[in-house]
Amino acid sequence: MSEKKLILVVDDDPDLVEAVSMKLEAKSYRVEKAYDGVEAMDKIKLEKPAVVILDVMMPRKNGWEVCDEIKNSKELKDIAVVLLTAVADSVKTTSYTHHDGKTTLADDYVPKPIDLDELMEIVGDHCS
Repeated sequence: MSEKKLILVVDDDPDLVEAVSMKLEAKSYRVEKAYDGVEAMDKIKLEKPAVVILDVMMPRKNGWEVCDEIKNSKELKDIAVVLLTAVADSVKTTSYTHHDGKTTLADDYVPKPIDLDELMEIVGDHCS
């Protein structure tokens, strides 16, 4: 039996973190949670998850910065990063756009509101 893959869910919305975490746990993944980019990087360095599900707009350190830090690190670059954001749909005067999400170093990109089944399929693809 293979070891359960660890997924880190990072978002400043506790309800979203809980919903995604419950769905992942139902699929037999181990789950860690973080609520901002600084906490996320601390857990990533300590735990080295298989996948990081990462919100873009967060306090202390945003998702773009966390993604770049992961992907530019020799020790962490193999961790899959899935960016989540709704900002392009809900905030018209921001530098964050869906196009930006697709051109970062992230491995995948899911717009909010999240389709949990689609997200589980993406996570499964990165954990196989």
